[in-house]
Amino acid sequence: MNEDWRVVFESRHLAACKDRALVLAAVNIPHQVISDAGGCALIVPAEFSSDAVEELGLYEDENPPVAIARPPRIDYQDALPGIFGFTVIVAMVAWADAVNLFGMDWRTAGRVHGELIRDGEWWRLVTALTLHSGPSHLAGNLVFGTFFGFFAGRLLGSGVAWAAIVIAAMLGNFVNTLLLASTFKSIGASTAVFAALGILAGYVWRARLMSQERWSYRLGPIIGGFALLMFTGTGDENTDVGAHLLGFLAGLVTGILLTRWRDRFGSSRVQYAWGGVALGLIIAAWGSALGSH
Repeated sequence: MNEDWRVVFESRHLAACKDRALVLAAVNIPHQVISDAGGCALIVPAEFSSDAVEELGLYEDENPPVAIARPPRIDYQDALPGIFGFTVIVAMVAWADAVNLFGMDWRTAGRVHGELIRDGEWWRLVTALTLHSGPSHLAGNLVFGTFFGFFAGRLLGSGVAWAAIVIAAMLGNFVNTLLLASTFKSIGASTAVFAALGILAGYVWRARLMSQERWSYRLGPIIGGFALLMFTGTGDENTDVGAHLLGFLAGLVTGILLTRWRDRFGSSRVQYAWGGVALGLIIAAWGSALGSH
């Protein structure tokens, strides 16, 4: 056998050499695959090298390497102002409710009440998010709200994240009142908590912030969001599962829509503006509740 052999292909992966060896075998070009710890090489007799290179070139043209889509770079935002604002607001409302500030029954004035909301008391869609039945209810929503709100704030910025959370939670409460009896009543920030979870799931999925190579990764944010909803959003007979589910779905849609403006979230003006919207909605809602009671 002619001992003058030429290298026509090299790779760190043995499978790549074997694939190209099949190409040469199909056109009857003698060849060998040699390998060591550093990789492998495909060699052919010198007189066949030009034909081998041509055949391998045709193979490469017909089978270009698959480009692996990398997750886009994430510019993390400051989530702490939103967490601070959330904690202060629910704590202040809890205190005002406990001492009957201004001589008002805050729960009666601010809770979700289907019939009254349908009669125009829109503010209940917001005020109910800041009310709680007791210390354990308040503590649970503070923990989960801080957890999901932190990650939403890191991705979207505090202002955009909490404006989106409040608006999505309002929508979730509204749809829930349409589906249930007109006498339905509820309080609690859990609708907002699950709106934050939905926003995270929708935004991460639509913005493709996770690897896209496998379907399980592509759908991971959505599947993970529903799994957390099922794990943390269902409980005893006093749990408003409908509000949790609808808050999550409203957040999911909101998160998907927010990806259209993701390039603007780095602006401090945008964050301040939307933070003002979130705070303004809460102030306007409680102002309307106080004015009507």
